[in-house]
Amino acid sequence: MALLPHRFDPSILREYDIRGVVGETLTVDDARAIGAAYATILRAGGGRRVAVGYDGRLTSPDLADALCDGLQAAGADVLLVGRGPSPMLYYSVFALSADGGIMVTGSHNPPDHNGFKFMLGRKSFFGAGIQQLGMIAASGSYAGGPRGNRQDVPVFDAYLDRMLQDVNFGQAPLVAWDPGNGAAGEVAQALAARLPGRHWVINGEIDGRFPNHHPDPTIPANLAQLRALVRQQGAEIGLAFDGDGDRIGIVDAHGDILWGDQILTLLARDVLTRHPGAPIIADVKSSQALFDDVARHGGRPIMWKTGHAPIKSKMLEESSPLAGEMSAHIFVADGYYGYDDALYVALRFLNIASATKGGAAALRASLPRLHNTPEIRLECGEARKFTLVQEMRDRVARDGVPFIDIDGVRVKRPEGWWLLRASNTQPIVVARAEADSANGLESLIADLTRYLQSCGFEPPAGAFDAGS
Repeated sequence: MALLPHRFDPSILREYDIRGVVGETLTVDDARAIGAAYATILRAGGGRRVAVGYDGRLTSPDLADALCDGLQAAGADVLLVGRGPSPMLYYSVFALSADGGIMVTGSHNPPDHNGFKFMLGRKSFFGAGIQQLGMIAASGSYAGGPRGNRQDVPVFDAYLDRMLQDVNFGQAPLVAWDPGNGAAGEVAQALAARLPGRHWVINGEIDGRFPNHHPDPTIPANLAQLRALVRQQGAEIGLAFDGDGDRIGIVDAHGDILWGDQILTLLARDVLTRHPGAPIIADVKSSQALFDDVARHGGRPIMWKTGHAPIKSKMLEESSPLAGEMSAHIFVADGYYGYDDALYVALRFLNIASATKGGAAALRASLPRLHNTPEIRLECGEARKFTLVQEMRDRVARDGVPFIDIDGVRVKRPEGWWLLRASNTQPIVVARAEADSANGLESLIADLTRYLQSCGFEPPAGAFDAGS
């Protein structure tokens, strides 16, 4: 099939990846053009070999097939690693010495959504690179030459073996697993079968309809089955994963949730025993308790922009062994590859919990109990969201209030902090607040609300009621 100029729905070209609703804003023709445009960029840099993987969504095989066709048509050689989680695809780029990689995945989005995540070399491909794909496709300026080859190169067993190399349990743990019918299901089941201890796996069958619950472990309602299983079986820990296996959820023996920044805090304590003074990176939404804990344990805390691509880039710049986000993307470069792999993070956390008296519950109890809101997502137009944040920054600066503007505006008050930032992927602004007391949290929310109102933005009634 001849490669022709192609225009994408502009909504699918995001900051960090490509995402859309299949049959509406995203089609197999888009996938073919994406492949050809990416191959053009890859070949311009001297590369040719690209690893391709796909998740368990019903639309992923067809999109992957069209993607491969486009890659080959523009002269790239395809290494199809098959179905599995995004980190398995990332691993394959290293293991196969590929020049790049593309994962077909809708991540934790609804079943009718899908998309693509990219690596160029061993780095994330995002931002201007995503826009360049659109420009190449629109102009039809694809690379020419002989059609590339395509071969199936399964890496499932090698990926499993690599993760298991770093298992070092203290006592054999009792573990409940819930992959949420997502792409991590088969890997989670294989790990559970080979690890010491007793393991119970629910929703392990990969099913792109997600029949049991939505595969987003950062939403408490999606952890209800796992929490029930932990209590029913007397498990010491519960592990959950999102739709493509790059974000983790953890609950302790009581069914209490450990949030992304808490998981990162506990991992950092362990990593800093081997890398004293090392930089530990967390995004601007993370708890101040994390940054303080890293400093207390001899590390150098760095607050950075939200987003898996900026975090990974910052890790390389700082030579950081560990980084993470409030959204539970956690990146381990301490003896591993530095990408976000929730399954590997689960094993590293099990190492720590199994060597700790009282396990995950005792680890959670060692953390300060603060009062905070979850991420509060407020609808705001694409253009307005950025101007709103800038207006907030200007007003805070004019009032002489201490703040950080790495990504949005994070205001420091005696009782804690509040944050407002514009999403890079959706027409929303994200707010969060954290305090050392319930009254302090109320004060912070009131302060944030006043600033929003002073900028002509009225938060919906009850928007901040979820604080605890």
